[in-house]
Amino acid sequence: MADTVDGLELLQGTLDVLILKTLSWGPRHGYAVARWLHDTSEDVLRVEEGALYPALHRLERRGWIESEWGLSENNRRAKYYQLTAQGRRQLQAKALTWARYSAAVSKVLAVG
Repeated sequence: MADTVDGLELLQGTLDVLILKTLSWGPRHGYAVARWLHDTSEDVLRVEEGALYPALHRLERRGWIESEWGLSENNRRAKYYQLTAQGRRQLQAKALTWARYSAAVSKVLAVG
């Protein structure tokens, strides 16, 4: 099943790299990850729970992030996610791949 953001299907691995980038700024709970992406993208990216939480669990299984329970800003119990050393390496590799891919697509779209 493909990840979707605001009804748009994402390319394979895009949500993963967006989550890794979000967590590079420090630990966050799931809602804060979604909100950071939404705010940073100037309301373009809206990650739904049905895509976000499976992605967080997938990244945790891969060892790219880890989690622990804590209290949210609203004093509610929440699972906080943070990057592991392996996750930081993956972020660097995936960001480079994404930059190359998006530059190639931009070149193709600019032709004509």
